[in-house]
Amino acid sequence: MSIGLIGLLDDVAAIAKVAAASLDDVASQAVKAGAKAAGVVIDDTAVTPGYVIGFEPKRELPIVGRIAAGSLRNKLLILLPAALMLSYFLPWTITPLLMLGGAYLCYEGVEKVLEAVMPHHAHQHEAELGTVALNAPSVEDEKVASAIKTDFILSAEIMAITLAALSVGSIWKQALVLAVVAIGITVAVYGVVALIVKADDVGVALARSERVSFAGRALGRGIVRGMPGLLKVLSVVGTAAMIWVGGGIILHGVEVYGPPAIHHAVKTAAEAVAHAFPSLAAILEWAVEAAISGVIGLLVGAAAIPAVGFVFAPAWKSLKRLLQRGQDMPAR
Repeated sequence: MSIGLIGLLDDVAAIAKVAAASLDDVASQAVKAGAKAAGVVIDDTAVTPGYVIGFEPKRELPIVGRIAAGSLRNKLLILLPAALMLSYFLPWTITPLLMLGGAYLCYEGVEKVLEAVMPHHAHQHEAELGTVALNAPSVEDEKVASAIKTDFILSAEIMAITLAALSVGSIWKQALVLAVVAIGITVAVYGVVALIVKADDVGVALARSERVSFAGRALGRGIVRGMPGLLKVLSVVGTAAMIWVGGGIILHGVEVYGPPAIHHAVKTAAEAVAHAFPSLAAILEWAVEAAISGVIGLLVGAAAIPAVGFVFAPAWKSLKRLLQRGQDMPAR
């Protein structure tokens, strides 16, 4: 009996070692895959605070919480199973879908540029599009719906990049890694967003508090004065990141499906600049490729604006009417 017990304990120890190794592998792959999606994560973090601007301070965190919950639902309930199914049954569709998502990011970015340069035309374009939500009883609901829509595209890019970075393994391990990345990135992004949108309140509290030192009150005043500038910088960074990331995704798709000459020309230009300044070769090579991605993003986004206005906006309005009628019918 004692020999059998020892054998059982050995088996349990072996299983525990395998499980620990498997968890280590999952954690390692999650970290590596999350790092690959860093560009999209920065984009997501920079864009989201803009959706909270203009609301009362007491509504800021609830709005961030609603967007975060929608983001997590998108990743875990829709994108994770969809990514796994596509990778196993229709792997050839992933790159075209990524390119569509990239084109949408370019469109969103160029639309923000248009709003800054020609606000009248931008408002006219937004009026043609109508609201995102089917039934948006308040401005907050519409803002949340718009943020979740943009987050869906960014989340799809994150999940696809993560899946592409995974090593071959069982579907359950891939699902676990995707879930870990989805939860980790959502917590990180919206945790940072919450800190950003409440930083001015913290600054006011520090500036008015009699319990802190003079340096603490000065820090509080500095935070309050600096937040408007920081939010403007984040808005610019978010817009640039949308255009750059979207253009980069499309450029990658062109490398897969387009003529090899395009990829060769981009690489040649980047390497030529890098060779001219060997001490900054890696940085300059990345910068040239990023700049080319940005130019592609601007061109795609500029082409997408009239396409959305004349084709997709009327189609969306017609679909909304049908869906709203479907929602109203049970009430009757």
